[in-house]
Amino acid sequence: MSLVVVGSVAFDNVETPFDKIENALGGSATYISLAASYFTAPVKLVAVVGDDFGEENIKLLEDHDIDLAGLEIVEGEKTFRWGGKYHYDLNIRDTLFTDLNVFENFDPVIPEKMKSGRFLILGNIMPSLQLKVLDQMNNLKFVVCDTMNLWIDIAKDDLLKVLKRIDLLVINDSEARLLTDEPNLIKSARMIQEIGPNYLIIKKGEHGALLFGEDKIFSAPAYPLEDIFDPTGAGDTFAGGLIGYLHRTSDVTFENLKRAVIYGSTMASFCVEKFSTKGIEDLSSIEIKSRYLEFLELSKVNDDE
Repeated sequence: MSLVVVGSVAFDNVETPFDKIENALGGSATYISLAASYFTAPVKLVAVVGDDFGEENIKLLEDHDIDLAGLEIVEGEKTFRWGGKYHYDLNIRDTLFTDLNVFENFDPVIPEKMKSGRFLILGNIMPSLQLKVLDQMNNLKFVVCDTMNLWIDIAKDDLLKVLKRIDLLVINDSEARLLTDEPNLIKSARMIQEIGPNYLIIKKGEHGALLFGEDKIFSAPAYPLEDIFDPTGAGDTFAGGLIGYLHRTSDVTFENLKRAVIYGSTMASFCVEKFSTKGIEDLSSIEIKSRYLEFLELSKVNDDE
């Protein structure tokens, strides 16, 4: 019962008020796969890179037991590159450049051995490509999907088709409001669920996340970090931790989704402590479990009344 991840693999140039880094490993599928690898293996990656990707990055992924049979390497072409600059309010960033390179013609082809995967997570790619991936899978149990403001603006019809075929949508609060044209997140969540997904997670950055499903709402806290160096990839890392835990437990009930959300938040908290993927490259199971328990303690109440 495998876990398939489809999305982007990239090199990032990132500048924050604290430091900057160039040609750093990035991309939605990279963060998702690395985070998920701490919970289940092998994680099966479908993406495209150029021949500049480098053996060291291949080795990093393989060392995390990530199956690269679905990673297409295009000779003579360059890997997708993105550059961004964060403000002192790290929720605000400016995109400095986007060079799609090989990603411009990304045509996800699922290897035969991956088509029977039971768990699928669709990273932030064009909804038409997400639909193409769904059409190739033949034994799905649970599908998680991410999207962004751009696709809501320019490809909403295709996105709505995707939403009818998935189980869980993960978006942030501004995307939820844009998708439904509804400022109230509770009403917005109900409207999105009526479109298709049984479950919905609305991320609220430093204010945590809301999980909706089975006529219930769960509010998860954000981990109070003193040092946040790079928010890039935090949302994808959250999704990776979440889907990794769901795959390991093979339990997609609301109660287990609550635990998965906390594990996702746990992984995201490690991600933002360092640039690029450095914060999630070398974690131990003890570190992850310890911080997970700290998350649980944040919202624990002893009611003696």
